[in-house]
Amino acid sequence: MTSARGRRSLLRRIAYYRWSYLFVLPGAAFFVVFAYIPLAGNVVAFQDYSPFRGVESSPFVGWSNFAAMFTDPEVITALTNTIIISALQILFAFPAPVALALLLNSLLSVRVQRVVQAIVYLPHFISWVVVIAIWQQVLGGAGIINDVLALIGLGPQNVMADPDAFKPLVTAQVIWKEIGWGTIIFFAAISTIPHDRYESAAIDGAGAWRRIWHVTLPGIMPVIVLLLILRLGAVLTVGFEQILLQQDSVGKGAAQVLDTFVYFRGVIGGDWGLAAAAGLFKGAVGTVMVIGANWLSKRLGSEGLF
Repeated sequence: MTSARGRRSLLRRIAYYRWSYLFVLPGAAFFVVFAYIPLAGNVVAFQDYSPFRGVESSPFVGWSNFAAMFTDPEVITALTNTIIISALQILFAFPAPVALALLLNSLLSVRVQRVVQAIVYLPHFISWVVVIAIWQQVLGGAGIINDVLALIGLGPQNVMADPDAFKPLVTAQVIWKEIGWGTIIFFAAISTIPHDRYESAAIDGAGAWRRIWHVTLPGIMPVIVLLLILRLGAVLTVGFEQILLQQDSVGKGAAQVLDTFVYFRGVIGGDWGLAAAAGLFKGAVGTVMVIGANWLSKRLGSEGLF
C-alpha cells in the first residue's frame, strides 16, 4: 500500500514538473548518447580488437593491453609530459582568472572593467589553429620578436620550435586563450558577495588588500574549490588539438601526451586495444582524483562537489 502510494506521489510530482523535465531532457539525452553509451566500448581495452572482426569476434586478452601500456617507453614519455603540463596548468593557468577577476573588481571604473573583460574574453572563441598561427607570427623563427632581436643585434630565438620551452609555452597559450572565460565565472561569483561586508571591513580599518583577502576570497572560495575539483578530474587531459598542432615543431619527446598517443597508436596505428587501455586509464585516474579531492575538501571544511 505504501509503495503504491509512493509511486502515485512520484508520478504526480513528475506530471506537475513536466515542463521542467522536458527542458532537462535534451541535455540528459546528450550525456546518455555521447557519454554513457560509449562507456560500453571500454571492453576493447581487454581485447585484441580489430574493426574487421568487431567486438564479438575479437579475442579477449584480459589485462595484457594494460601490461603492455605500462611497459611501453612511449607511454611513459607521454604520461610524464602529460603530468608536467597538467601541473603547470593547475599552478599557473587555473589561478590566472581568479587574479584577473580580483583585479577587475578593484577597478573603480565600470567602463574600464567592461573593456578589459571584452578584450580578454575574445580569444576564447578563436580556434586553436588560429591561436597557434598567431603565436607563430610572434614567437616563431620569422616572427615579430625575432625581427626586434635582429634590430638590436641579438641572435634569432625560435621559441615555437624549442623543446625545452614547449611546456611553459603551452601553459602560456592556455592562459592567453582561456583567462577571459574563467574571469567571467569568478567575476560573477564576486558580484554575489554582499556589499555590506566590504563596508563593515572598511569601517574596521581594512585596506584594499585586506578586504580582498578576508572578504572577496572567502566569498568565492566555494566556486574555486568546485572548479578545482572538476579540473583535477581532467588532470590527464591537457589539450589534444593544441599540442597536436605543435608536435612536429618540437618532437614527440617534448610534446607526446596521452591524448596524442591514443590518436597515433590507436586511430593511425590500429592498436585499438592499447589505445583503449590508455583512455580507460585516464578515466580511472580522473575518477579517483575527483573523489579524492572532494573528500579532502570536505575534510578541510568546504562543501565539496557532492
